[in-house]
Amino acid sequence: MRDAVIVEAVRTPIGKGKPNGSLAHVHPVELLAHTLRTLVERSGVDPALIDDVIGGTVDQVGEQAMNTTRYAVLSAGFPESVPATTVDRQCGSSQQAVHFAAQGVMSGAYDIVVACGVESMSRVPMWSNVPAGKDPFGPGVAERYPDGLVGQGISAELIAAKWSITREQMDAFAVSSHERAARAWEKGFFDAEVAPLDGVARDECVRPGTTPEILAGLKPAFYDPTSAERFPQIEWGITPGNSSPINDGASATLIMSGETAARLGLRPLARLHSFAVTGSDPLLMLTGVIPATEKVLSRAGLRLDDIDLFEVNEAFSSVVLAWQQETGADLDKVNVHGGAIALGHPLGASGTRLTTTLVHAMRERGARYGLQTMCEAGGLANAMILESV
Repeated sequence: MRDAVIVEAVRTPIGKGKPNGSLAHVHPVELLAHTLRTLVERSGVDPALIDDVIGGTVDQVGEQAMNTTRYAVLSAGFPESVPATTVDRQCGSSQQAVHFAAQGVMSGAYDIVVACGVESMSRVPMWSNVPAGKDPFGPGVAERYPDGLVGQGISAELIAAKWSITREQMDAFAVSSHERAARAWEKGFFDAEVAPLDGVARDECVRPGTTPEILAGLKPAFYDPTSAERFPQIEWGITPGNSSPINDGASATLIMSGETAARLGLRPLARLHSFAVTGSDPLLMLTGVIPATEKVLSRAGLRLDDIDLFEVNEAFSSVVLAWQQETGADLDKVNVHGGAIALGHPLGASGTRLTTTLVHAMRERGARYGLQTMCEAGGLANAMILESV
């Protein structure tokens, strides 16, 4: 079987997903097109050679409907012959795009493929694809879970309760995310991955002055009396400060076979080593990163100690801290340039955003192995291992 390598990885700066956000004026197709253009410009690859473009988008409605990835390909100026598709595995959509792209290369179905993602949460708010009064789950799910499923915020609270994670621990983790992101910007670690757009050059949500005292003053984000009665174990420690914000952004990776990279004279950033995807309890919803990590390590024939750097999506502090408790991973190796709490979480773009940050951090630090995992709505998680080459 052939190998698959990443030869380039870029992302936009990440803007606030609000009408006054720095990228709110940019159509989602144009956000993604910007990363696609930058990808081929920086790599020097003729876009006509690209066999497919696989993009992740979560809320596929309105300005993100009709196979957004295809229109981003056209807007980017790629030849009309370059195909594209848009996938949805919730928050892990563009990580799943990476899996599909790499697996296509390894199988021989592709020689060169782009995995990417976009979400403009200012223009297409979360849940826009579910009209008011409509049930996206159906009667079978209601019968299987008669007490009802819950939103991600309540799931994050349930995780904190189950793993005895305190508000103070979650806030401290959030402070660390901002500190690491601010330091990465100061030291120029993001320069190689970020493609400035319309005068926007930095991530908008990074707050260098964040302190535990400031976060302690924030109110719980998801408290409601019905949930409090149903789940008396919840202590209501999830706040806007220890959760990921709502954001706009796009990201893209260029994947090809090692043989193709050599023929084109391109130096790979990393080899795509192993992949896993798993389901988990849809009530807790966000704990799939734990079995996904175990599964991908087993498939790779590696131990946790073999991994030099981790990217674990910071949907909420409680998710990463529960994962750390179960795996025993060293938090000094996790999200070393900050995570989604500071950088932002533009849903469909986050998978390839994490990959972009990970491959550049691996090169900067001389890491051999990197592991990326993401929790996803519905009780899902992706995980993959990258290896330096």
